This record gives sequence, C-alpha cells and structure tokens, in this order.
Amino acid sequence: MTNIAKTFILMAAMTALFMVAGQALGGKGGMSFALLMALAMNFFAYWFSDKMALAMSGAQEVTPSEAPELHRMVAGLALRAGLPKPRVYLIPGDTPNAFATGRNPEHSAVAVTKGLMNLLTNEEIEGVLAHELGHIMNRDILISSIAAVMAGAISYLASMAQWAMIFGMGRSNDEEGEGGGGLIGGIIMMIVAPLAATLIQMAISRSREYLADATGARICGRPGSLADALQKLENYNQRLPMAVNPATAQMYIVNPLAAGTIANLFSTHPPIRERIRRLTQTGQPK
Repeated sequence: MTNIAKTFILMAAMTALFMVAGQALGGKGGMSFALLMALAMNFFAYWFSDKMALAMSGAQEVTPSEAPELHRMVAGLALRAGLPKPRVYLIPGDTPNAFATGRNPEHSAVAVTKGLMNLLTNEEIEGVLAHELGHIMNRDILISSIAAVMAGAISYLASMAQWAMIFGMGRSNDEEGEGGGGLIGGIIMMIVAPLAATLIQMAISRSREYLADATGARICGRPGSLADALQKLENYNQRLPMAVNPATAQMYIVNPLAAGTIANLFSTHPPIRERIRRLTQTGQPK
C-alpha cells in the first residue's frame, strides 16, 4: 500500500472517529458545535499557520545577496520539481534541522538552521531541501494542519463532555435521546477518542515523511545524499536537541525534541533507520 493510500485511509478514520466521538460525547448538538469549531480552526490554520510556525522558530527571511548559495539550490530544485520558488529563511542555532510551511506552493517557504548549513555538504543540503520541497509538492502542510485541527476538535469534544457530566448535563441528554451510548459509553469515549485521534494524527505525519523522502529523492536525483543528511541530522539532534514548541516538532525533517521524553511515545517521525533503509535499498521508496 502506498503512503498516499495510507494517508487517505487514516484521514477517513479520523473523520469517522470525529463523527462517532461527537455523537457519543455531545449528541447531535455537540457534534455540530465541534464541527463548526473545526471548520473555523481549519480556516485559521490554512491562512496563518505558516506565519505562526516561522515566528515560533525565530526564522528570518534572507535575500539572495545574503545567502546566495542557499537561494541557488532552492531555485534549482524548485525548477526541477516544477514548483514556484519558495521564500527562504534561516533559523539561528547550531542544531541542524529544516522545515517547510505554507498553505500552497504559491505561498510556501523553506527554513533551515545555520547549524545545518555548517554541518552538511552541498549535496546533502540539496537532499534536505528536496525533501522539504516534497512536502510542498504533496500539500503535506495542509494535510497535517487539517489532521491536527480535527484531533484538537475531538479533544475539545471530550473536554466539553467532561464538564457537561460534572454539571449533570449528560443525564438530561440521555433522557432526551441525544446521547450516543449513555454515561458509561461517554466516559469510555472521553478517554479513548482523544488518544485514538492523537495516534491517527501521528500516523498521518509519519506517512507523509516517508512520502516526502520519496519525492525528495526524485527531485534531487541523489537518494544517498538525503540518507546521509538524515543520519547526520539524527545524530546531532540527539546530542543537542532544539528548544521548540512540541506542537511544531512534526514540521521538522527530523525530530528536534530530546529523546526519551513522553512525547516520543507518540512520535511524529518514522525511525531514521527505516527512512535510510528505504532510500538506500530502493533509491526512490514508494
């Protein structure tokens, strides 16, 4: 099964979970309210997530005169991929990493840390940039934003149902026939639904990373350069994790958070060893 098919199935599962959780936790009224909240949050994420991500990372836009080699590589890879040239940003800090953002290819940006520019060879930097252009080409930023918003809406439903039970609203809903499964079902769903939504969201993120690796390998034409870059980035980030907001960690090419944290139980990134295996064994993993 391809990563595109996996993403479709996972998004369908997230939507189904949202509908079931909304009915069980809030009845028809609660589900409708959460759906409206999700639509509003999606609209906000679509228009403003790129600005927020760049601001939270401390990224600064650089001109061709300030970073000529970086702009040259981005322009060449974008031309090869058939994409508009993204805006180019530099992130202060010694830890090597990178991410892409933007609501569509016409409004996209790539950001790399100064540590990445110092650590990697030009071929490896091109591999990283190609991976990020793969995210832009595959509309991964939009897909990840929608998955995150839906997971947030499900968690909001669970929180809303919890407060409803505290104030005795759940009983009246059952009496009116609007509850999805009674008190016990509501309590179970309050626990299971947010956890399941988070796991699905993380699975979507991992699937899109594999797909971006495959797309990046095709764009740069050198899968080995991307594989070598991934190994270097992984090693360095384990020794010197970045101080980033956990909500933005999924955007980076490798996990910027410290290993061994609770967050790693719900990893947004596939194992580096498996990513490298797919790149080196098949050249262009599917």
